[in-house]
Amino acid sequence: MFTPSQHDVRRFFCDTYRKAMANEILTPMEAIARDWIMQHEEYWDALADTEAALAKDYSVESGQTNPFLHLSMHLSIAEQISIDQPPGIRGAFLSLSQRLGSEHEAHHQVMECLGEMIWNSQRSGLPPDGAAYVECVKRR
Repeated sequence: MFTPSQHDVRRFFCDTYRKAMANEILTPMEAIARDWIMQHEEYWDALADTEAALAKDYSVESGQTNPFLHLSMHLSIAEQISIDQPPGIRGAFLSLSQRLGSEHEAHHQVMECLGEMIWNSQRSGLPPDGAAYVECVKRR
C-alpha cells in the first residue's frame, strides 16, 4: 500500500500545478489533479510556492482550509466514483450531482460524508463504514 507523507502530497500538487502552467506532459493522475486544481483558483498561490507549501501549517486553529487536503479529497472521491467503491457510491453521486446541477458541488457534499465516515472510524476504532457513507450521500 502506498502511503505518501504530507510533504509527498504537497509536492505532488505543487508539481502538478507547475507542470500544468508550463503545459508539460502530465501523468494520468496529474491530469485528474490538474482538473481539480483549475477549478480551485483560490489555491493557486499556495500551489505556486513548493517550499512555502511544505512549511505551511493548516491546523484547525488557523481557520484556513487546507488546499492539499481538499484537493486530495477530490481525487479520492473521483477514484471512488470511477470504480464504484464502496458499492453504490457512483449512483449516489450521480443522483446528487443531478439534483444539485453541479458535479463540483456534489463532490463538496460527498466530502462532508467522507469526512464524517473517517471521523466515526477513528473515534470508534472500527473500519470505515462504506454503507453508511453511501447512505449519507443519498440523504444529501
